[in-house]
Amino acid sequence: MMTDVTEDLDPAPLRVVPAGEVPFAEVEAVFGTRGDPAHCWCQWYKIPGSDWRATGDEDLHDRLRLQMQAPGAGPGLLAYDGETPVGWCAVEPRSALVRLRRSRIVAGGTPHPDFDDPDIWSVSCFVVPRAYRRRGVGRALTEAAVEYARSRGAGLLEGYAVDPSARAKTSADALFHGTVTMFEGAGFTEVARPTADRAIMQRRLRD
Repeated sequence: MMTDVTEDLDPAPLRVVPAGEVPFAEVEAVFGTRGDPAHCWCQWYKIPGSDWRATGDEDLHDRLRLQMQAPGAGPGLLAYDGETPVGWCAVEPRSALVRLRRSRIVAGGTPHPDFDDPDIWSVSCFVVPRAYRRRGVGRALTEAAVEYARSRGAGLLEGYAVDPSARAKTSADALFHGTVTMFEGAGFTEVARPTADRAIMQRRLRD
């Protein structure tokens, strides 16, 4: 799994760009060398569970690098504070995320269960290094994901948010999906609540 994005306070003047347009070393700087990001490389939803256990960290790293080099939409955005990369957001067609089809939260909760529909995109995870949390990074990435998906023809953008208010305690690692309030701040609407602390958030990008 990926790491967290904490609840943002005052937005910072951040720049967000498609990750495929920047050196991969800057993506590596955000994911780091320790913790969940360095053991996932945003591949959790792209590899079936039966294959995940047999895939090492180096292979996961290389998969993301190749996905960024491939033609077409996705797989994510990178946020910058000045020239420093400070956050990652995965946003791409939902059909690329094969594990969502078997997710109790997503497959059992989304009102749009056709996972082959190219019109539907997902914001599936965030990575914000500890030093840059609570500075508006997650919010900036979510807002940029809306415009990125819209500009590439998506009709609907979906997220799988955590609601910390519904939990007695929420660890930082559990927030890699983003929070309900963060998605709401970017114009998303809650369309389903599969569990008390998880919500399906959607934003329609065209009529």
